[in-house]
Amino acid sequence: MTTSYANILKPLHLGFTTIKNRVVMGSMHTGLEDRFYNYPKLAAYFGERAKGGVGLIITGGISPNRQGWLLPAGGTMNHLGDVAPHRLVTHAVHKHGAKILMQILHSGRYGYQPFVVSASPIKSPISPFKPRQMSEKQILDTIDDYAHTATIAKKAGYDGVEIMGSEGYLLNQFLSRHVNQRDDRWGGDILNRMRFAVEIVRAIRAKVGEKFIICFRLSMLDLVHDGNTMQEVITVAQALEKAGVTLLNTGIGWHEARIPTIVTSVPRAAFADYTAEVKKHVAIPVIASNRINMPETAEAILAAGKADMIQMARPLLADAFWVNKTATNRVDEINTCIACNQACLDHTFKNKRATCLVNPRAAYETELVYLKTKNPKKIAVIGGGVAGMSAATVAASRGHKVTLFEAATDVGGQFNLAKVVPGKEEFHETIRYFKVQIEKTGVELRLNTKVNREQLEREGFDEVIVATGVVPRALKIDGSDAPQVLSYAEVLRGAPVGHKVAVIGAGGIGFDVSEFLLRPEHQSQPQPLEDWQREWGIDPNPNYISEGGIQPAEVDPPVREIYLLQRKTTPLGMGLGKTTGWVHRAQLKKHAVKMLRGVQYKSINNEGLWIETNGYDQLLRVDTIVVCAGQESVKDIMPNEGEHTLANYHIIGGAKLAAELDAKRAIREGAELAAKL
Repeated sequence: MTTSYANILKPLHLGFTTIKNRVVMGSMHTGLEDRFYNYPKLAAYFGERAKGGVGLIITGGISPNRQGWLLPAGGTMNHLGDVAPHRLVTHAVHKHGAKILMQILHSGRYGYQPFVVSASPIKSPISPFKPRQMSEKQILDTIDDYAHTATIAKKAGYDGVEIMGSEGYLLNQFLSRHVNQRDDRWGGDILNRMRFAVEIVRAIRAKVGEKFIICFRLSMLDLVHDGNTMQEVITVAQALEKAGVTLLNTGIGWHEARIPTIVTSVPRAAFADYTAEVKKHVAIPVIASNRINMPETAEAILAAGKADMIQMARPLLADAFWVNKTATNRVDEINTCIACNQACLDHTFKNKRATCLVNPRAAYETELVYLKTKNPKKIAVIGGGVAGMSAATVAASRGHKVTLFEAATDVGGQFNLAKVVPGKEEFHETIRYFKVQIEKTGVELRLNTKVNREQLEREGFDEVIVATGVVPRALKIDGSDAPQVLSYAEVLRGAPVGHKVAVIGAGGIGFDVSEFLLRPEHQSQPQPLEDWQREWGIDPNPNYISEGGIQPAEVDPPVREIYLLQRKTTPLGMGLGKTTGWVHRAQLKKHAVKMLRGVQYKSINNEGLWIETNGYDQLLRVDTIVVCAGQESVKDIMPNEGEHTLANYHIIGGAKLAAELDAKRAIREGAELAAKL
């Protein structure tokens, strides 16, 4: 069935210029912005998204001055020497008919450097330095710096700038009482608190003229105490429009907010109604954002008149050709963003180059290249998990003849377990994408086939890629063979579990299993938006009068009594993702999961699990023990060392290293190997 995406593909006329469709690639820091010598790579990265059909691209944040750096010597634009590297980027984008804005971002108190300043001298909970309160002179100088940066951006070929006024950065710090406690003309009521942002827009407009896009990313829902009400947000939006803003973009939540806004458990388009409320009160185009990753969601928002454009950042890391695939009704071929944050935001916060778990080419376009082979080979891939599917589809796309062997009834491997965990429903999409790629690239798929080395040699393969994955590691204590002892795989596949449960192992799988066991069996997947809002304390009224849009959370009583145990003495969840781990820890805490560390497992009997903590033996009276104590590689297909074979053997993914399930590494290893063969 052909679906119309007419609203997504409709041009947007701004009077002095036209954007070819309604898709915005939102700002996302890759780490390439901070050093001029990385700009050829940055140009290739943005150029590929422009070639893929995106109408408007917004760069990662560039500071207007030293005080605004996110990191020491971070990306800055304040002198003419900055023009040349940026022209590489603007040229690469314009070549494909897209527009590009440079985002001007002043970190304020969020900076990881000692020069930080803010509206008031209040330290951020997520950065190490206490800011100095900006003086009147510093504020006026900073307004000039913004305007100066915008003029240089224009010289560099940018079609406009985006002013970052959300997510808790400097301008948001001035706009909200959460940080702004001043009593001069830059603080107090909203008319004073918004003065800084409004004056910046006026100064930029005066410098760049009318035929230059000024986009302002406004926090439409602060999600912090003493945040703005919707009426205050609307007041700011209208003042920004009057000051000369061309486009109004949506920001949701501060980085320090303890409410998730973009992780995979957030329902799709969870915040579109707040954007729609602001849109009612301004005449300029408004952009919706956050957890919009597929065309049907984007089209529905536009068709309902909730926004004029749709911003996506991570979904365009996942698939640079999202728009072109939508335009040609190949939506089933879109490599969907699963909002895991593992290779993008988690990398950014570790000062590593951002990329994408499901698309390892993101930000590596010049390094990970899939060239057509001049020497087609016959390749066997053993194992249809994500490592195997990545290797098979990349190799086949290059022209190799690939056979993929999978012992189970379907491909997907560990993703088939992950996709049933509450909040990880997006993992279905990755399996769908790879299945389509297997078909499109001509991979021969043999399901229900456990292959051996003799068969591989008999069929004459030139290369054998072993991606046989992992199996759960068994528990080895007295009583561990009892029927009430289950592996995480058995539980996630639907084995019955009692009311009182001990989960052994508090890595990512232990947290996933605990969340799985907390969900009532009747609860639908994914979680309905109103239930999710209630559980996290988000005011569901788009015209909210609660400060910051937050209200008391209401959590349903837990359906099971769960103990989550680990041998390590460190706090539970330390190894989880930097930007997502706190969400998982908060979920378990809200649902009264008892977390114990420094545990020794002694024995299991009909009464429960005997453990030792702090030198004392203790009986946990539980009905079921779920073992999440790691995995073991499966590589029985590999030849013995030194054994001569007709084929070259390679090992990737969990079969290579089973220390922790790592889909990011598995997919990248598959792609990198297949790119070389």
